[in-house]
Amino acid sequence: MSSHDATTPPIAERRPVERMHHGDTFVDPYEWLRSKQDPAVIDYLGAENSWTERRTAHLRELADAIFGEIKARTQETDLSVPTYRSHSSGSDGDGRAFWYYVRTVEGAEYPIYCRAAAAAGERTPPEVSGEIAGEEVLLDGNVEAAGTDFFSIGAFAVSPNGDLLAYSTDTSGAERFTLRVKDLTTGAPLPDVIEDTAYGVAWAGDGYLFYTRADEAWRPYVVLRHALGTDPDADAVVLTEDDERFWLGVETSRDRRWIVFGAGSKVTSEARLLSVDDPEGEPRIVAPRRQGVEYEVEPAGDRLLIVHNDGALDFELAWAPLDATGHEQWSPVVPHTPGVRIVGVHAYARHAVVSLRRDGLTGLHVLPRSAESATGFGPGADIAFDEPIYLVDAIGGAEYDTDTVRLGYESMVTPESVYDYGLDTGELVLRKQTPVLDDPTWGPYDPANYVQERGWARADDGTQVPVSIVRRADVARDGSAPALLYGYGSYEIPIDPSFSIPRLSLLDRGIVFAIAHVRGGGELGRGWYEDGKLLAKRNTFTDFVACARWLVAEGYTSSDRLAARGGSAGGLLMGAVANLAPDAFRAIHAQVPFVDALTTILDPELPLTVIEWEEWGDPLHDPEAYAYMKSYSPYENVRAMAYPAILATTSLNDTRVFYVEPAKWIAALRMLASNGDDRPILLKTEMVAGHGGVSGRYQSWKETAFEYAWIIDQIAPEAIR
Repeated sequence: MSSHDATTPPIAERRPVERMHHGDTFVDPYEWLRSKQDPAVIDYLGAENSWTERRTAHLRELADAIFGEIKARTQETDLSVPTYRSHSSGSDGDGRAFWYYVRTVEGAEYPIYCRAAAAAGERTPPEVSGEIAGEEVLLDGNVEAAGTDFFSIGAFAVSPNGDLLAYSTDTSGAERFTLRVKDLTTGAPLPDVIEDTAYGVAWAGDGYLFYTRADEAWRPYVVLRHALGTDPDADAVVLTEDDERFWLGVETSRDRRWIVFGAGSKVTSEARLLSVDDPEGEPRIVAPRRQGVEYEVEPAGDRLLIVHNDGALDFELAWAPLDATGHEQWSPVVPHTPGVRIVGVHAYARHAVVSLRRDGLTGLHVLPRSAESATGFGPGADIAFDEPIYLVDAIGGAEYDTDTVRLGYESMVTPESVYDYGLDTGELVLRKQTPVLDDPTWGPYDPANYVQERGWARADDGTQVPVSIVRRADVARDGSAPALLYGYGSYEIPIDPSFSIPRLSLLDRGIVFAIAHVRGGGELGRGWYEDGKLLAKRNTFTDFVACARWLVAEGYTSSDRLAARGGSAGGLLMGAVANLAPDAFRAIHAQVPFVDALTTILDPELPLTVIEWEEWGDPLHDPEAYAYMKSYSPYENVRAMAYPAILATTSLNDTRVFYVEPAKWIAALRMLASNGDDRPILLKTEMVAGHGGVSGRYQSWKETAFEYAWIIDQIAPEAIR
């Protein structure tokens, strides 16, 4: 680092290195920032943090106020709606059942995982308004996190007999977990401690655990089996995936009869099944992998339900015999309908609940079992909701034999709500709606004070792009309001219209909030995704700009009052639109941004590389993919021009998007951008955190409050008070 003092932004030292591919040479002056073991790198990140702190010092009071608003509106001591789960014979020799739930306590950063015994035959959950009699604490995240700066849980699974808990923790943010087992009858830990595991764990009976381990590229590549009471170093390898495009996962089926092993790349998948009664057996392939064919398996008693895209762009639901070994045995249950994306299925003893997307919205379709039907299911029906835009999701439950299914529902004005849906009756029973408490400044929350809308922006090629908008009802559409536009647009991941307590601190200051449902996401089906990936990736960026222009044209805001925000692959979107249309935005917040995409995708040793070639292209071997990625990769396209104000936030221990990407990007912007003092370019690095940022709810609220304060300062300075 050079040329830094207390009153000027840090200027990263230039140490040029050449990168040569396909006859093209790129001179990279900041690649040296990749080595976080280099004290000069840590010094540079520290200098950037100091500069950001200096440039945002005037926002401390506002950030404190926003944090106070989030805290005041949140019911800090709370508990989730209990979920019923029955167990096979436990230590007392009898089958038992419990209500499982999660509790939070005012002043505590992390959840507390609990259960209470359920009365025989009682399936109506206890009220969530107070204490639950007979509470048993399974795991207190606050106790586990004591003495650490970061804490995250990667697995949490109670054994079939209810006597044991398998759980894993990460205390660095690197997403590598330590798996432990706790005896719930005594509260004592078992000696079984397994280091360096990936997400998830599955029980087979009460004596075996299946788990995954990741390679250096953070790809879960192997499934291992651990017999309780044995040396973890002797754990048996069950599956190994040699194809670097594929990740492995493992789970227990809802009917608790099968261990389900999944192998998946971005466009291809393969599933195996193993009976829980034969944990040392050989998993059976349900259908061999075929390039471009994706499928998921849900055991459903006497058959398998399979969601797949074999000849079905938007997927269909099929059934197959329980012992199926090939796709030739698949028969349609819900045939493919173009424009109706089947996302998944939950099987129960007498019903199946299909999750789908239609017209850019989520939906649920219930199928009753039928002995008379060749498919095993009778005609189905949708679960209807009244609001124009919303998010609904089948949370499900732990029981296979049930008459009700747990649903989650929310919209941009309706707080998160938990319903029990009668599978036979169609009755929706509200079990809980997340409370929004009164704020001393803004008063009680009333959804009638807000308006949510769905608009459609016209992209450059004529495609209509949906935009979800929420604003206070008293905010005029005359172009004078500030606005924040959020986007993602990758991996077929949709950004649905959901509720947010922290967002109220923006809305109540007169800021319009909008989501651009750009191509590359999953909002409008598989075709929507495919039109925003590989050599069509630019559609993601131009769609977002079109949404920004549309908001201005429709009077929601003006370009000098509009901010943009996105994270991870959405951070790539932020960097791309900053280069593409800097005049469209006053400010941009890029969270853990994937802004040095080409450098990353060219290095097969990095996490976001080989497995990502089916998403972005393979620039290492394909000159066309290289040239296309180079044309939009934000870091390589920084130019000498005026940019919006930019805040990049990242984490030193992020294993998915390395901190070096935003660090290099900010260094290049700092050197080339012709911004005035009113449009700062800032980098903030959490020195102990991972891809999801800081851990702990209060720390997370503080981080959000800081970011919102910066956005407000840029687009609505008159709202600072």
